[in-house]
Amino acid sequence: MKLIIDSHQDLAWNMLTFKRDYTRPLAETRRLEVGTLIPERNGDSLLGWDEYQRGNVAVVFSTLFAAPARKKELWDSLWYPDFDTAHRLYREQALFYRRWTDSHPDKFHLISSTGELDAIIQRWSQPAQDGEDRPVGMLMLMEGAEGIRSVKELPEWWELGLRMIGLAWMGTRYCGGTHDPGPLTDAGRELIAAMAELNFILDISHMDEAAALEALDRYEGAVMASHSNCAALMKGSESNRHVPDRVIEKLIERGGVIGSVPFNTFLKVGWSRKADSRREEVPLDAYIAHIDHVCQLAGNSLHAGIGTDFDGGFGLQSVPLGFESVADLQLIASKLRERGYSETDAENILGGNWLRFLRKNLPA
Repeated sequence: MKLIIDSHQDLAWNMLTFKRDYTRPLAETRRLEVGTLIPERNGDSLLGWDEYQRGNVAVVFSTLFAAPARKKELWDSLWYPDFDTAHRLYREQALFYRRWTDSHPDKFHLISSTGELDAIIQRWSQPAQDGEDRPVGMLMLMEGAEGIRSVKELPEWWELGLRMIGLAWMGTRYCGGTHDPGPLTDAGRELIAAMAELNFILDISHMDEAAALEALDRYEGAVMASHSNCAALMKGSESNRHVPDRVIEKLIERGGVIGSVPFNTFLKVGWSRKADSRREEVPLDAYIAHIDHVCQLAGNSLHAGIGTDFDGGFGLQSVPLGFESVADLQLIASKLRERGYSETDAENILGGNWLRFLRKNLPA
């Protein structure tokens, strides 16, 4: 079974917003949510402890995220009207992860260095003994940088264990983003210059094309796209959420990895979840096509990865047929083989590329 590294999961947001407990089996979470509004608001969960183990999901990039006031849902508890509130909410999530991993050391470990990463990988490289669970490694990723009020705060975030920062969700004061086109701002240029000095990894997901291209030219540190799909396969979409080929090609030139998202809205133009249906059918091959497109642009399998975005505003009802939980990411390997990919290629895409990227760019 292939080792999986998933480069985007909104764990803190779900645990704090919906009180989901990812030490539980998925079946228990779904049972507890029957009759509540949670499945309506966020879909049925795709994550659970047994599923991490069964799916060989060794490491996840665990987000810090809060919505700006202009985008918050009526039921949303994690939103900010100003930058001070954003800073507080993002910091509270970082501290939440620290408390969570301290409370469940047999199940989750925070990762902020190559030593901690390799310790987790070593555990997952060995068969579990007598039903022993293996802890999932969690790397903190800030999604939307408005929790950073000034560059002077970057050392504080580094000390908290943050290693990866995405400047945008929607547009921010740092750059254009989803639904808000625009380049880097002067504040954004100042931020990425300061990030490079501390060796933060820059995540270009959600950045507008103009901002992403400039950042890839300017940023001197490591670059990635944690959860982005290919604009070339979304003909007719008016969204700037998807990544054009020239951004992908520049990211590849910079040695980055791109995590593809198995979210139907990002796979089929015009798709929407039907209220009266468990799911509108989107085949798994539609997801594999985005992974394949990255590989075709690269000329190899060394820059494609998985960034599920589970449970990030969607759930079971909004993923391709065949995916019932995070454990089913293993199906990607067989689908790749059908397209002529080798076992080594599949290992690269499911986790090997992210592992190599992290070993190169995390501090020792």
